[in-house]
Amino acid sequence: MKLKTKLTLFNAISKLVIVTLFILLLPNIIENINKSYTDSRLVKQKDKLLQIVREKGIQTYIEDGESYGSYLPLKEEYVSLDEVEPGYHLDTIKDEQRLVERDTIDYRILSHTFKAGKKNYLLEIGKSTETIGETTGPLQNIAFQILLGMILLTILADQLYSNYILRPLSIIIRTKLIGNKFPQFTTYKEVKTSTIDFQHLDLSIHKMVETIETAFQKEREFISNASHELMTPISILQSKIENMFEQDDIADDLKVRLLEMQKILNRLKSITKTLLLISQIENDQFLKEDKISARELLQDIYDEISIRLQDRNISLALLVIEDVELVNVNKFLLFNLFFNLINNAIKYNRPDGEITVTGQWVKGNYTISVADTGIGIAAEELPYIFNRFKKLKQSLSQDSFGLGLPIVKSIATFHKMGISVVSEKDVGSTFTLTFPTKVTGTSPG
Repeated sequence: MKLKTKLTLFNAISKLVIVTLFILLLPNIIENINKSYTDSRLVKQKDKLLQIVREKGIQTYIEDGESYGSYLPLKEEYVSLDEVEPGYHLDTIKDEQRLVERDTIDYRILSHTFKAGKKNYLLEIGKSTETIGETTGPLQNIAFQILLGMILLTILADQLYSNYILRPLSIIIRTKLIGNKFPQFTTYKEVKTSTIDFQHLDLSIHKMVETIETAFQKEREFISNASHELMTPISILQSKIENMFEQDDIADDLKVRLLEMQKILNRLKSITKTLLLISQIENDQFLKEDKISARELLQDIYDEISIRLQDRNISLALLVIEDVELVNVNKFLLFNLFFNLINNAIKYNRPDGEITVTGQWVKGNYTISVADTGIGIAAEELPYIFNRFKKLKQSLSQDSFGLGLPIVKSIATFHKMGISVVSEKDVGSTFTLTFPTKVTGTSPG
């Protein structure tokens, strides 16, 4: 999962938790708000009534010792004023019940005692708790809508900010890692960012890539130089051995040893040439300016390798119906690629086996596959078949140096071709090469 996706998911989940808690706590919050508002209103009504008493006297409400009481028509609010004992004191706001015209009603009641004209009076101002709760529902809806809107805005803001703050990281990954074709690297370009961590990451990746590039170049130079240097002494040794064969007095046992030495030198020469070829391919010392018919290329390989097919009594079928022209390729390298694949299919095939070479269009891309009925490749070895000098365990051939498939891989990479392998032990293998779009031919897709 991408870092940006993780951040967005975390923000969304955290806000969902906040919304859930808010919804659970909202009724209590609204109830406390309503009570606080009601208490404040009752206090204001009390202060207003006491102001009237101070200005106009208690007679405004009580005459001849009679109690004062006033109710709204629906009994939602009431005010009462009674004379009480001189020592009685009360100053509270709480929920109580009152009997009004045989109805018991719950009120939020402010009770307050005060003195006026040497007498002690009890003032009560009540508001029905039912009317207080009437505003709870609308307030909850309003609060929830506001909260939902704010959360949507914050999610959008988080998304935009995450995209902005992580953009340098995406550029670093896309251009410095995914965009680089190992071991061919581009020049260093600093990614503009104000985040110190990303600056450090960018510079660290650049230094790492430089180190890798240096190591690759040294390896390439070593292989190239070593291959060139080895060819000279090998050729000299071969010439000396051939000259020794021309001597008349050479013993038979010495001839056998010289033949063994010559065979070893041939093997060494083959390895050296192969390493030199790989080095030249990886150093882009070949041009891709040829045009060649796929059918013609495969037919040339068949003509050259037909003797080996006859020796092993192996049949080879070329199923290339449409004559497709491959452009911007190197004919010599493609010949080597398919020669190696077909040669391996012969080498590791069973006697009287079969090889099928198929050229066809698959999902808009031209592919050539080489299938055999040979010994196959074990599943645990498939990931390593393109490694240099990796000799398969089931290969008993002493002439195999583990360089045939690495050459195939190098040539395929040089031509930007895809290569895939399907194999089953004791059943056979199929190597499929997928060409880039630059081929001439009619795709049925």
